[in-house]
Amino acid sequence: MQTFFVEIKCALGRTYEVANALAQAEIASEIYSIAGHYDILAKFYVGKDVDIGHFIGEKVHVISGIVDTRTIIAFKAF
Repeated sequence: MQTFFVEIKCALGRTYEVANALAQAEIASEIYSIAGHYDILAKFYVGKDVDIGHFIGEKVHVISGIVDTRTIIAFKAF
């Protein structure tokens, strides 16, 4: 399994809409509202054979209301 996080910046007033769309798509294991430069932090698990770039482009970026993303790839949990 590959673990990664995506910080998501939403259009003004659309954070809950984007979070609900992520939840309905059932692609993220956890979704948090956050403060700072981004509005949402989502945690994802995908198989070793999955291309993370394609996954984000095809599953995350297609959600209406997303303005920008930043991906953080995790190596090991402690």
